[in-house]
Amino acid sequence: MAVKEKNIALSDIRNIGIMAHIDAGKTTTTERVLFYTGVSYKMGEVHEGTAVMDWMDQEQERGITITSAATTCYWKDHRVNIIDTPGHVDFTIEVERSLRVLDGAIAVFCAVAGVQPQSETVWRQADRYHVPRIAFVNKMDRVGADLDNVVSMMRERLGANAVAIQEPIGSEDKFVGIVDVIDRVAYYYDNDMLGAQYRIEKEIPSHLIDRVEKARERLVEAISEFDEDLMRSYLDGGDIDAATIRKVLRKGVLSSSIFPVLCGSAFKNKGIQLLLDGVIDYLPAPDDLPPVKGVHPRTGKEVFRRPEDKELGAYVFKIMSDPYVGELNYIRVYSGEIQNGQLVYNATVDQQERIGRLLRMHANKREDVDIIRAGNIGAVVGLKYGATGSTLCDKAHQIVFEPMVFPEPVISIAIEPKTKADEEKLGYSLQKLSKEDPSFKVSTNAETAQTIISGMGELHLEVLVERLRREFKVEANVGKPQVSYRESVLRPIRHEYKQVKQTGGRGQYAHVVLNLEPLPRGGGLQFEEKIKGGVIPQEYFNSVKKGVEAAATSGRYGFPVVDMKVTLVDGSAHEVDSSDIAFRIAASACFREAMERSDSSILEPVMAVEIIVPEEYLGDVLADLRSRRGDVEGMSDGRGARVKMVRAQVPLSEMFGYSTDLRSCSQGRGTYTMQFAFYREIPEQIKTKMFPYY
Repeated sequence: MAVKEKNIALSDIRNIGIMAHIDAGKTTTTERVLFYTGVSYKMGEVHEGTAVMDWMDQEQERGITITSAATTCYWKDHRVNIIDTPGHVDFTIEVERSLRVLDGAIAVFCAVAGVQPQSETVWRQADRYHVPRIAFVNKMDRVGADLDNVVSMMRERLGANAVAIQEPIGSEDKFVGIVDVIDRVAYYYDNDMLGAQYRIEKEIPSHLIDRVEKARERLVEAISEFDEDLMRSYLDGGDIDAATIRKVLRKGVLSSSIFPVLCGSAFKNKGIQLLLDGVIDYLPAPDDLPPVKGVHPRTGKEVFRRPEDKELGAYVFKIMSDPYVGELNYIRVYSGEIQNGQLVYNATVDQQERIGRLLRMHANKREDVDIIRAGNIGAVVGLKYGATGSTLCDKAHQIVFEPMVFPEPVISIAIEPKTKADEEKLGYSLQKLSKEDPSFKVSTNAETAQTIISGMGELHLEVLVERLRREFKVEANVGKPQVSYRESVLRPIRHEYKQVKQTGGRGQYAHVVLNLEPLPRGGGLQFEEKIKGGVIPQEYFNSVKKGVEAAATSGRYGFPVVDMKVTLVDGSAHEVDSSDIAFRIAASACFREAMERSDSSILEPVMAVEIIVPEEYLGDVLADLRSRRGDVEGMSDGRGARVKMVRAQVPLSEMFGYSTDLRSCSQGRGTYTMQFAFYREIPEQIKTKMFPYY
C-alpha cells in the first residue's frame, strides 16, 4: 500500500550530498544525522559493519562506501534528502552522478589530515556542477586536530573562500563542545546521552573570547561584499546581529562565493545537530536555484524547467538492480510531478513509459509512495528504457536535460566463466552491472575472443567480480589486470587506398586519400574533409568518417587511437559502382594501412599518487618510486610528528600491487591514494620490450 506523500513547500526541502576523501567520516556523519532526526533508533558504526548507509555486504566487510545511498529525514519541519557518496577514487562515478542532481553538499574533512587528494577531486566535481557547499571538519577529538590548519588548506589547495563559523572548546581528548561564532554561545555535549542532549551557555570560556571575536570579525568582513547595508554597518563599527549575518552568509553560500566551516566529532556525537541547522540555514532549497536547462529533442532549442512549472521534468541519475522489485531507476524531479501508473515520455530514447511503482529510498530499504513532486528524489520501478542520464517528461512538453560525462576506464582484466552454467549467466550479469555503472565497460577482444572488463582501478574491478559471485551467483576466473593503453602518430602521414571489386553485376569502387596528423594530448579523434572539385560526392563523407572511426578502435598495436586528426583530402568515385559500404571499407583499410606504415606511439595512463609515510622510511619509498618510473613532484610535511607527504606521477602499469610493497618498505605505516592524471607516451625501450616484433 503506497503511503500518501506529504506536500512539503519547496522552500522547506534540502537535497544534499555528503562527500569527502576516503575515511574522513562521511558515513559516520550520515549515521548520526539519521539517529538525531529519528530515522534510526540505533547508531550504526562503519568499523562494526552496522552502518545503515553501507548496506552492501562488501561495504560492511571492507569498511568503505562503494555505492551512493539515498535516504530522507526531517529536521525542524524541513525534509532533507541525503545521498552518502563513496570517498575512494575508484568509485568517483558515484560522486559525479550524485552531484549532478543535488542542490547542496556537505564537504567532510578530517581535522588531522585536512584537504586530501580525493577531497580535491570531489571539490572540483562540485565546482563543475556549481553545487553550493558547507564544510564540516570532523574528528576534532583526534590527536593533531587543527581547525585553523584545515581552513588554511581549503584556501590554499582548493582556492575556496572558507571561513570558520564555529570554534572548538578544547581539543583532542579534551574536546567537549563548540562555540557558535555568530550567536556567541557555547554548546557543551554530554557523553552519557550520545550527544542527543547538550546544554547551551551564554558564557563563552574566557580563554576563547578574543578568538571568537576575531573569528566573528573575519566572518563579517568576508560576507560584507554580499550586502551593501551590512558593509556600511561594518565600516561604521556597529555590531551586526546574528539574523543579518545568517541571511547575508546564506546569500554568499548560494552563489558558491563563500564556504562556512563547522566542526565536530561524528564518532563522539558532537556537532551534528548544529551541522543540520547549517544545512537548513545555508544550503539551497530547490526554488533558490536557477532554472534547469535542457534542449527540445526535435528542435534543439534551449528549454528551461523551474520547480514551480506544471510540466514534468525528471532525470534518471542512477540504475540499481534489486532482487525483490527488479530494476530501480533513481530520479530527481525538477518540475511537475510523477504519480503511480502515469504514462511518461522518455525523451532520451523517444519512447513512452508507464510508471509501475514509486518508492522513497532509505539506503536498501524502501517505502511505496503515491507521488513524487518537484524538488524531490525518489525511485521508479517499471521503466523499460530507463538508463543513467534519461529524461522523463510530458510528450506535449518535451525536454532533454544535459547528459553526464563519465570518466574513461583505466584498467582492464580478462574474465571467463568457470562452468557452462556460469557462461549463460555471465553475459546477462555483466550487462546488468554495466547498466548500473557507466564507468564499467564490457568488451570482447576480437583476436582472442576473451571477455574484457574495464574499470577505474583494481578495487573497482575486484568489487564488481565479487558482486558477480554474490548477487548474480556467477563463478568466474579473472586474468591479470591489463592497462588501457592508447595509440597516436608521432608525425603526419599521407596514404591512399582503392577499393575495387568486380564480381559480375554492380561492383564496388571507392578511392580515398587520407592525411593523419598528431594532435596535442587530450585532442581525441577528429575528422575533417577538404575535398576540392567534388571528386568524391558529399553523400560519401559520412561513410568515410564512419570507416575511420571503426578502424580507430584498434590501431597498429591493437589499442584505441586518440589525439589524431584525420583529413579526407582526395580520392575518386564511380557513377555506378560507388556506394556507402565501399567508401566505409576503403576508409577503414586506408586508415589501418597508414597506421601500419606510420611512426606511431603508445600512450599509457599516468596516475597522480600521494603517499603519506613516516620520515624514517622516506628514502626507501622514493627509491621504490624511481624504480617504477615515477616522477616525484614535491614533498611537504604531513600532519603529525616526522611524517612526510610525497606527491608523484607514476604510470599505472607500475602501480599494480603497490599497496603491498608500500606496507613492506614502511612496516605497514605508509598509506597512499592515486587517481588518473593524463596519458603520455611510453619510453622507447618499454615499447620495444612490449612489442619486439614491430
